[in-house]
Formats: sequence, structure tokens, C-alpha cells
Amino acid sequence: MTAQPGGSAHIDDFTARGLPPRSEWPVMTFDLPELRYPPQLNCATVLLGDAIREGHGDSVALRSDAGEWTYAQLLEQSDRIANVLVHDLGIVPGNRVLLRGYNGLMLAAAWFAVMKVGAVAVPTMPMLRTHELSQICAKAQVRHALCDHRLMSELCAAMPDALEQGRLLSFGDGALERRMAVQAPTFVDVQTAAEDVCLLAFTSGTTGKPKATMHFHRDILAMADVVGGRLLRTGPDDVHLGSPPFAFTFGLGALLVFPLRFRASAALIEQPSPDALIRAIPKFGVTALFTAPTMYRNLVPLARDFDLRSLRRCVSAGEPLPKAISDQWSDATGIRLIDGIGATEMIHIFISAAGEEIRPGATGKPLPGYQAVVLDEQGRPQTHGSGRLAVRGPTGCRYLDDDRQRGYVVDGWNVTGDRYRIDEDGYFWFEARADDMIVSAGYNIAGPEVEAALLEHPAVREVAVVGAPDPARGQVVKAVVVLREGFQGDAALVRALQDHVKNAIAPYKYPRMVEFVAGLPKTPSGKIQRYALRQGDGPPAGGIATT
Repeated sequence: MTAQPGGSAHIDDFTARGLPPRSEWPVMTFDLPELRYPPQLNCATVLLGDAIREGHGDSVALRSDAGEWTYAQLLEQSDRIANVLVHDLGIVPGNRVLLRGYNGLMLAAAWFAVMKVGAVAVPTMPMLRTHELSQICAKAQVRHALCDHRLMSELCAAMPDALEQGRLLSFGDGALERRMAVQAPTFVDVQTAAEDVCLLAFTSGTTGKPKATMHFHRDILAMADVVGGRLLRTGPDDVHLGSPPFAFTFGLGALLVFPLRFRASAALIEQPSPDALIRAIPKFGVTALFTAPTMYRNLVPLARDFDLRSLRRCVSAGEPLPKAISDQWSDATGIRLIDGIGATEMIHIFISAAGEEIRPGATGKPLPGYQAVVLDEQGRPQTHGSGRLAVRGPTGCRYLDDDRQRGYVVDGWNVTGDRYRIDEDGYFWFEARADDMIVSAGYNIAGPEVEAALLEHPAVREVAVVGAPDPARGQVVKAVVVLREGFQGDAALVRALQDHVKNAIAPYKYPRMVEFVAGLPKTPSGKIQRYALRQGDGPPAGGIATT
């Protein structure tokens, strides 16, 4: 299937209709020679098909405890799934396909298959519950899904029509695999346009109402060429390992796109605990590690008991990196952490530093191809001092059918919601989040979403959720609760509220601290003053706090 030169290959034009007007896009720059992509581009062809044509078919692409696949094997499995998508599920270019699973061989093949058929991948985290999955399906108008069989129950409840009509297939239990076995082992990739949407990456922002960030085929390559190429200098002998799932663009880039772009390999772990990660480094000969500061803190006491000599680069992202953790990791391994700030809206890291350019405590400088400034109180760009961080480059924010586009993109700049300081040498230093997002152990958690879950409990009359400082996680979720009459704020109720949240939404969002108060601080108009709670200026506690 082909598109007209420079034209979209999408038959289903849902994402094209959902794009914001170009006048609301950020300024896009493609100054680096490697960023000048042709008008027709399918990222799967470049990442996988071209690798075979270059002679890498017998090279290992993916490693896991379940075995390993060469580039040729990954291509064949992806092609078989692509044929299932087209011939069995009737998918046409532009359809959205939800992907749900743990990082592994089949999930990687499924992602490539969606790219190959010109569809749009909607990756979701394994921890999401039915309510959250239902919101994603409604927003993206998802009608098809591929799901690890161990995670089917929540998705079946979110997509009952797809289940009944055979548009929801499981893998790992033989359902998808049996269909693959009778399909052709080759598939001709759809010739998509470089600006055809291929990925909807969801972020909750500060309200809990899901936002879908829209990324093109060229964006997939741009994050690889800037971060993998310019920052990390990834090469064919590299082996990438990390904790973020493919549903985070941090994980998608680091553990799938970057290594394949540079004909390297990735080691995939389904349950990336500290013990599993540290053991995988010598087992797979890992050269590049990607995880959040909290995980590095947990790895430090384990590091001296394992042979980590294969490691050359360690990347920290997902939350601000304290200098203390950077120093601890350097003392334990001799490797200085590469800090980086990225955003789902930007698809990956845009400020960082590596090697001798690292200044511990600072995030770094804008990567090649990007510009970054801080906005003063009048919204004017400044190249020194403190203010709201604003960035532009080859990637940028495009929300799916969302009025919040105009809040994120201002005068052509992507305004991330972070406050930064730029020093006299041009280094960027994180100061704080500018909104109510709670960043805990690398996860972005929207306080209002946790509030909504707590308000469904019969004991809760009012609640405000804020981030509380925590030495291990950066922040933890803290719920300040006003109880209904007849309920006692004790340890048993704390546990009941925590369990309630875990069952209602993704478990990692539950409040690790719960405080019971007689009333919440409010403005004259009745709005809760969360800043007062964060600063500890609210009413005296009438209950208990627990972690």
C-alpha cells in the first residue's frame, strides 16, 4: 500500500482530524543533517527492514530470559503479526491498536507490526486498571488490541465489544501465536508519510484527565538520532537495559528504538526489580543502563557484589536526579550518571550532558537540535536566571483534540511545567514543578485523579492530594483527608483508604501518607489551597500520617 508523494497513507483519518491547527504547533527545527527526513517514511522500515538489508540479519536484536531474537527473527515475527492485523483483524492504516504487556519479545514484535501496517500504537502500562484503560480507549477511539494473556482481565472489561468481535487478541497463551503460524512470514511495509501519526502516548498531566500526545514516524527517528546518536553515541556493540516500560516514551526509546536504530541490542526484563536489573548486567553484557534516580539509589548497595565492568553509560530520567544519588552511584561503580529531562510531549530527553560535560546536580544543556530558555514572569524568553522552562527543536507537543494544547505551546515554545535556573555557563538546574504534578520514583501522578478515587470511599468527605518530600522517592503522594461523621481516623482506616485507591486506579498512585484534618484551607471562593498543604500551613493534623 502506498501514499501519494508527501501524502498520508492513513485511510482512517481520525488522528489527522485530531491534530491541533498548525498555528498551535510549536516551532519545529531540523538543523542537524540527520534530521532531514524524506517526506515518505515508515520508522519500522528504517529501524528493522534497513538493518536486514545492511547485513545485520544474524545479529542479536533482543535478549531476554525467554531467549533471544536476531534482527531476522524479529522481522519475521513482526511480519507475521502484521499479516494477522491486516488479514484477521481487518486493520487499515490509521486505526489505533492498543498494546498491553510487559517488556518482552512479543510486545516488541507487536509494536513493530503496528508500525508496519501504518496503524497507530497506543501502548499502555501493565499497572493500569479498567477505568484508566476505558478512558484511553474512549479518547483514542481504540477498537483493536494486542494484550499479554496475564493482563487480559482489566482490558476485557474496558473493551467488551472488541472482545466479543474478535478484535482483542492475547499473546503468550497461544491465541495470537496460532494465527501467526498460518500467516506469511513476510510483509510489505505501508509507505506512510513522515508526518503520519504512529504513536499516541498518554500522559495524565495535572488533572487526571488523560492527554494523548501525538508522535509522527519522523519523531521516532528524531529521538533516536539526537539522544541515541548525539548524546549516548550508541553503536552496534551496545546492549541496553532498563526499568521503564515501552508505554513510557523513555522506555520505548531507550529499550527498543535507540538500540535498533544503531544496530545494537536490548535486554528486556518483565519485572525490573533492583535484584533483576543488577543480575542482568553481567548476564547480558549490558553497556547502557536506563532507570530513575530511585532505582539507582536501590542499586547502590548491590553494585559491589556484581561484575559491572561491561557498563559504560548510565542514564537517569523520569524525575530530578539529586546530587547525592549521583555521587553514591559514582562511588559504587566509577560511572557518573547522565541526567536528563524529557517529556511525553517531546517524546524523549532534550536537556542532558555526558562524559566530561556532566556537572553533578545540574541536568545539563540543550541537546544538539534543541533550544531551551526560561520564561520570566512576563513570559519573555531568558538565557539566564530562573523561570518556567521552555524548549523547541525537532520534536514537540501535539495533543489529540485537546484545548490544553494552547497552555503547553506558547509563542512557539513547549512550556513543560518545570521551573529551572540557567547558570552563567549555560547549564540548566532544576528548581521545582510549576504545577500540581507529583513526581514519585519516576512516575508522574496527578493529584486530582487520586482525589477522585478517595472521594468514592464512604469515609471521605473532602480530600486534597499533594506531593510530600521523601529522601528515597523524591516525593510521595500525601492525602489530606476530612472524614465524614462516624468514622475514626486510625491506622486501620489509613490502610483501607490505601487499598481502596490501589483497587480503583494503578497501585503506584496510592497515598503513602494519609493525614486526617478537621478542615482544608480554602480561598474565599471555596477552592482548596493546595500550596498551603505543601508548605505545611494547613490546619493542625487531627489524625495520623503513615508511609
